[in-house]
Amino acid sequence: MTESPSSPGMERWEHADMLYISIESTIALASVMGNVLVILVVALNRALRDTTFCFIVSLALADITVGVLVIPLAVVISLGLKTQFYTCLFLSCLLVMITQTSILSLLAIAIDRFLRIKIPTRYSIIVTQRRAWVAVGLCWLLSAITGLVPMFGWHQDVNINSTSPIECQFTSVIRMDYMVYFNFFGLVVAPLTIMTGLYIEIFRVIRRQLNRRAEATSDSSKYYHKELKLAKSLALVLFLFALCWLPLHIMNCITYFCPTCPMPKSAIYVGIFMSHVNSALNPLVYAFRIQRFRATLVQIAHRCVLCRAHDPSPCSSGPPAITEKTQHDL
Repeated sequence: MTESPSSPGMERWEHADMLYISIESTIALASVMGNVLVILVVALNRALRDTTFCFIVSLALADITVGVLVIPLAVVISLGLKTQFYTCLFLSCLLVMITQTSILSLLAIAIDRFLRIKIPTRYSIIVTQRRAWVAVGLCWLLSAITGLVPMFGWHQDVNINSTSPIECQFTSVIRMDYMVYFNFFGLVVAPLTIMTGLYIEIFRVIRRQLNRRAEATSDSSKYYHKELKLAKSLALVLFLFALCWLPLHIMNCITYFCPTCPMPKSAIYVGIFMSHVNSALNPLVYAFRIQRFRATLVQIAHRCVLCRAHDPSPCSSGPPAITEKTQHDL
């Protein structure tokens, strides 16, 4: 087969595309498997069915959707599928909408855990199961509304009366001022700032509790150790959230404020899959660092994966009951 002068460049882009698709596929598989396991653990262990885990299940569902729908759509759009304008616009809005659900679920969990530390005696009265599910519904509703805003007119100005299909690219239908001012500053920077403030206050409360513990003789070291571990987990959540989401949005800002600045395609790919990898990391941060999850996961692995010889029917029964000790270890 003869090669045109542009073949080497096209070959490099094809290699970048294939690498991007391979990485996205791996992230999607890890996200779906990890978050399905999170939901399975909550379903099998009644001790985990409290208000906190309403938000964790919501986050897991959002991250499963990222793996099942968002990542495949992102790959399809990156390949320049030929579609009608509004079809491409709707698919692009879905990318924003579903990923925004994940961000708002992260914020809901941060607020919930802040309340657990700030008002531990009144937490069970204020944060009821019903209110937690209402908050979950609001997260999904707000994500749908904000994600579909471009469908109501805030999109690229094109000849939408034409019936000819267009090459579906995210930037060909979604306006950068929407992504920068509305999505980034309003729906990423604002939650990130709120979470930062929550985490700072959590550490302040923990430090005050530890100082009181140093002066007191009460046997409460286990409680304060649990709170310190929780605060460290929240700090890790903040770091991973910023690490995964900021690069892509910063590149959007560069593209919007400096249209002449070169933006390598490989850099854009890295930013996209870093934002998606957050969905695969969430089970590790929100589930596997929690003792209740870890104990149940080990029990499931022993019974249904390892199938130990001393158990005559290892996969026939659910995980053993969680003790009071592990039930309250967060």
